[in-house]
Amino acid sequence: MPPKGSTRKKPSAAPSTEGTATPQIPTLAEQLSILSAPRPFKNPAYTKNASRRTKNLKTVLGQERERERLEREKRRKECEEAMEVDGATSVSPVVEDDLSSYLSIEAPPSVLPQRRYCDITGLEAPYTDPITGLRFHDKSIYELIKGLSTSAAKDYLGARGVNPIVK
Repeated sequence: MPPKGSTRKKPSAAPSTEGTATPQIPTLAEQLSILSAPRPFKNPAYTKNASRRTKNLKTVLGQERERERLEREKRRKECEEAMEVDGATSVSPVVEDDLSSYLSIEAPPSVLPQRRYCDITGLEAPYTDPITGLRFHDKSIYELIKGLSTSAAKDYLGARGVNPIVK
């Protein structure tokens, strides 16, 4: 129980008359707030699938191994059925086909263009010297390339693995 006299009276608002109520002016924080702004990027009909669970890496890799094993068995059975001639089966070595999966390190070639790097600095090189064929990053490197001897230019091209033909 609070001690006597500890309750304070709330300060009353300025006496208002019936027709002269002042409108509330929003603060700067309220004006800049994005909470009340519409969010067109959200789908109002979206419902989260509660039955879907996330899987850890061990589970994903195990499922991937199982899928690969089933694919290999399926191909092996298809090969055995195709090899059956007059009821006799011929034994042939099983060839492992490459499957792309999370476990395989091989990947198809990229569809993106190959990146070009400066032969001098190793930075990205948007320019190529027409005389030597060396790639360069900016004009300061171009000035350096213009001062190179033909043997040095051949060495740089050889390091990149290009047949060093200098005009």
